[in-house]
Amino acid sequence: MSQMLEPDLSVVELRSYFVRRRNALLVRGRFSPLYLDYYLHLMQHGIQHAEPLDQALKDGLAAIALHLGSRPHDETAAWTIHIKDPQRANLFVTGSTQPGRITGRIFTEDVKQEGEALFIAQTSRPNQTTRQSMIEFHGADIFKAVEEFYTTSEQRRTRLFRLPDEEFVQISAEPDCDEIWLTEMALEDVLELETTEHLTLLETRGYVFECGCSMERLMPIIMRLPQDDLDHIFEDGLAQITCPRCGAVFRTSKATFEEWRKKQS
Repeated sequence: MSQMLEPDLSVVELRSYFVRRRNALLVRGRFSPLYLDYYLHLMQHGIQHAEPLDQALKDGLAAIALHLGSRPHDETAAWTIHIKDPQRANLFVTGSTQPGRITGRIFTEDVKQEGEALFIAQTSRPNQTTRQSMIEFHGADIFKAVEEFYTTSEQRRTRLFRLPDEEFVQISAEPDCDEIWLTEMALEDVLELETTEHLTLLETRGYVFECGCSMERLMPIIMRLPQDDLDHIFEDGLAQITCPRCGAVFRTSKATFEEWRKKQS
């Protein structure tokens, strides 16, 4: 995947701080610019989401960006969140810091009808084995699901807060953290942190809403199909393929596909 980002995308700056005397890591950022590009993406590809699911996906995008902002630079994360309310759906969000990209989509078709709400996380770094964990969670609050994931899989207390103007804050326990302080923290406490606590700025990272997909990148998916399926999708001479990461819709002619396939041999 290219390391270059589209120059016209809106960058969300995430600032990370060390909370002295509390031994906690705080990451914060305002996501309204990224959400604008998210909605432009939906309009471009004719995608519409019901309001509760749309908000859930936006929360997932914010949460995984905050998560990445607290992790090593070379780490990639992908979360699949199976929710039961307001309807059964799978939310998929993924991202990386190098480059600073996040993307995601909603699946509502062919979603299993039984079982608990699930949070499945995959984490990968170069030259290391991909780690996967899965937990059950309660309710439909994406932030609460992420907090449960941290407690169960990451084994450290983490809190997520929704501030005005689409700003979000994540505070995670570091070794010797004052976990009573973190557990009892309320929104009004977060709003006053800059005056009540000693915050040391560690770094600033930038993230955009971008998948990086293209028709050429999705061609291998078509190539893996059996011949009968290829004949079916090209029945009208034009195949349509949907990106599994962001839901973008691409179309290609059979002649273009055959020319591409010849180049692979």
